Amino acid sequence: MNDQPKIDLARPVSDEIRQTTCYMCACRCGINVHLKAGTVTYIEGNRDHPINKGVLCAKGASGIMQVTAPSRLKAPLRRVGPRGSGAFEVISWEEALSTAVSWMKPLRETAPEKLAFFTGRDQSQSLTGWWAQNFGTPNYAAHGGFCSVNMAAGGIYTIGGAFWEFGQPDWERTKLFVMFGVAEDHDSNPIKIGLGKLKARGARVISVNPIRTGYSAVADDWIGITPGTDGLLILSLIHCLLEAGKVDLDYLAQWTNAPLLVNGAEGAEKGLFVRNAESQPFVIDKASGHPAPWDGKGVQPDLGAEWQGNRTVFRHMVEEYLKPDYAPEAVAVRCGVTALRIRQLAAELAEVAFDQAITLDRPWTDFRGNDHRDMPGRPVSFHAMRGISAHSNGFQTARALHLLQIILGSLETPGGYRLKPPYPKPVEAHPTPHFVTTPGKPLTGPHLGYVRGPDDLCLLPDGQPARIDKAFSWENPFSAHGLMHMLIPNAHAGDPYRIDTLFLYMANMAWNSSMNSARVMEMLTDKGPDGEYLIPRIIYSDAYASEMVAYADLILPDTTYLERHDCISLLDRPISEPDAAGDAIRWPVVTPDRDVRCFQSVLLDLGARLGLPGMVNEDGSPKYADYADYIVNHQRRPGVGPLMGFRGDGTQTGRGAPNPDQMQSYIDNGAFHQAHVPEEAAFMKPWNAAYQDWAVKLGLYETPQPYLFNIWSEPMRRFQLAAEGFGPRQPPDHLRDRLKQAMHPLPIWYAPYGDDDAAFGYTVHALTQRPMDMYHSWGSQNAWLRQIRGRNSLFLPTKIWETQGFEDGDWARVSSRAGVITVPVAHMVALNENTVWTWNAIGKRKGAWALDADAPEATTGFLLNHLISELLPDKAEHQGHRLSNSDPVTGQAAWFDCRVRVERVAAEDHARGMSEPGFPQLPDPPRAGGGRAQNFSKSFAKSFRKLLAPVEGKR
Repeated sequence: MNDQPKIDLARPVSDEIRQTTCYMCACRCGINVHLKAGTVTYIEGNRDHPINKGVLCAKGASGIMQVTAPSRLKAPLRRVGPRGSGAFEVISWEEALSTAVSWMKPLRETAPEKLAFFTGRDQSQSLTGWWAQNFGTPNYAAHGGFCSVNMAAGGIYTIGGAFWEFGQPDWERTKLFVMFGVAEDHDSNPIKIGLGKLKARGARVISVNPIRTGYSAVADDWIGITPGTDGLLILSLIHCLLEAGKVDLDYLAQWTNAPLLVNGAEGAEKGLFVRNAESQPFVIDKASGHPAPWDGKGVQPDLGAEWQGNRTVFRHMVEEYLKPDYAPEAVAVRCGVTALRIRQLAAELAEVAFDQAITLDRPWTDFRGNDHRDMPGRPVSFHAMRGISAHSNGFQTARALHLLQIILGSLETPGGYRLKPPYPKPVEAHPTPHFVTTPGKPLTGPHLGYVRGPDDLCLLPDGQPARIDKAFSWENPFSAHGLMHMLIPNAHAGDPYRIDTLFLYMANMAWNSSMNSARVMEMLTDKGPDGEYLIPRIIYSDAYASEMVAYADLILPDTTYLERHDCISLLDRPISEPDAAGDAIRWPVVTPDRDVRCFQSVLLDLGARLGLPGMVNEDGSPKYADYADYIVNHQRRPGVGPLMGFRGDGTQTGRGAPNPDQMQSYIDNGAFHQAHVPEEAAFMKPWNAAYQDWAVKLGLYETPQPYLFNIWSEPMRRFQLAAEGFGPRQPPDHLRDRLKQAMHPLPIWYAPYGDDDAAFGYTVHALTQRPMDMYHSWGSQNAWLRQIRGRNSLFLPTKIWETQGFEDGDWARVSSRAGVITVPVAHMVALNENTVWTWNAIGKRKGAWALDADAPEATTGFLLNHLISELLPDKAEHQGHRLSNSDPVTGQAAWFDCRVRVERVAAEDHARGMSEPGFPQLPDPPRAGGGRAQNFSKSFAKSFRKLLAPVEGKR
């Protein structure tokens, strides 16, 4: 063995380490970036970081290939050929910015709504929203309406927080953890760490998901539910718990609106809360039998009260969910879960919550002034993600899951699901949406928010939607994140009006960020009778040559995440934990080698050139030199800015004057800051006086905001009343019936709209998931990640595989009412028998992302997007109106409602061996240098070889 090479395994990989924040998924882990002579050589996890504690996934480690990717845009570009041809010329930044201003300035001065500004999976929405507000356009939103608004809005309207990034299970104490629709892409490192803790303690993990991969594969039990029926299963569990009396009555009485009285009289107040002379809802006190304030000290609310013909929310709830329609035997077939298994799961939830209850010896005082000796806990926790969200019934399903937590008493209690600062906060602490435009002036408030009733809708005087995406209209009243997927279809159709300039950032609308992608590409290039494009101007900013680049008129090239400043802020998407508020920064750990600029700095530059309020000084000069200057010196409220740490003289947290040394303080601290919640305030946050005082001190809100969890939603009932004909603001007739159904004040279930397609032979559910190693669509151009997952197949369950006689190497023709694709297939046993699925974002268009034309992503790779229409089918009851394929409450894109027909295509009958549909190859946009993503970039390869070349000893 002496002839074996001897490698120095301890050779230093760097001469410097810089700490920053990862951007390869939504976790925002801390990373140590190793550099050798200024070149990135290695990325590892930061052991001192609160999010990942040193853990780093394949995505994070592969970030090195993002900063060297051949697909990086190199300079500003201006289109010189037909849109979609990819023909550009390189221009200077001054030309690019002057061009953008020449397009935008006349719009701001005459019709600001003709600029539509939408962003993708960026993490700077506090800035981008503020910029759009000051421009004065109502047409701004980000990725959430395409991705997760049902989760966010369903949670905010019910519990004042949500799943996703708003909270997490009490990993240290929970004994039973149940996941609904959780894939591997979001929150991956924290969930993996948490699952490791549960497994080490012997806690039980259950996954409810049609597909058994990732977290579901390591769960102790898997329930392969039929897509779109999660809410029905959850309400059946609630039925069983009520039937058995396994409900936390004290929790319901003290911390929820269950004891509030619902008006039972016919008329415009029916279904709203009964109020006293001070317009406050009230409860009936058990001791006196008389009305009492809901927030009164010592009051013991009577859950079963009836007063002057008005009954409590609790009585309405019990009456609804004890209906035989929710019995396991009534829902089992539809859910694809046996009645016995539903009853077993309900019994298991009850046994852990009530028979294995825990108590923390931790005194606390509630907002009413009542003292408590300890904190009771129900060690059952839940988590949910896109699997329940991306349906047309996803909002109500999210509410139903929160209701399940509520009746078990496992929200914000030890062992249950815990919210992260700045949450919890009630709906009333959020703004309502603003939309009224005045030429040359900003909007009077933020675009996005939470409506309380029909009066808050964004409607023009004639009743038409005020926004191009129709957010906050009768069609989608609670669309708190906008409807990004309807931006291009509506702009193309001129419905409700025409726009002039489309401004996009990190939004790959010409490929995987659109439904019906093939048709959207046509929309981007369609012209009117005058020969002009129906969408006249498109400005796009991205770091990479995505499919969208070819469809833009002006390209503003962005930096990669290791070359820029960023702010992961409490004003936006922080890195908090239940026990600590947290925020973080990114900073340029390497210098760009291209003529590119951080988009946020470019945005501030454009704002100054346009003279937007807040972005210029009194003399008209730019207020901020760049994004880093903004992060440090901008104040959203006096003393409250993008970053909470090291304010004032460097010792203040949360509130304090801007500190010129703040950015360096973050860098010196590992690029993050934390403010720990006091121990006595760590649980029961919505009602805990100590937490409320701490949150005010930190600047999360200005005054204490205690509130009750909303089992019965008054905002939803107000929309039902309007649909029933009450109130001055009335919905169009074609939407009345769907508002009556969808806006039920209690969480309910109705069949997803896509189920209607089954009557036309589309009986199979078709889903997508993002893998753990691919979060952003840019992942599948990453030279390292492509080695893990460089191609995708359509996974077929055993029933379909065997019934149609599929064999290895076969293809499938998959059709829906929107289109047809032909794709490679694979057999999967652990899959709901009426469901097919694939990995999302693997398939690429030829020529995009600097991939070779024969790369598997561009030949056999595919998207299901071509099968999903952005519009619902025309129906008589729609009266000729275009309704989006979305949740009727929030506008969440109903990706997972897709129904298809699957037909076998033998390998020998698909001679092309390529997925269909195919599209013409896109040319590379002009760039200095070359290379394809199959290889390392030249600069990285050279340094990599130099680093690893020395090998002591030879064979």
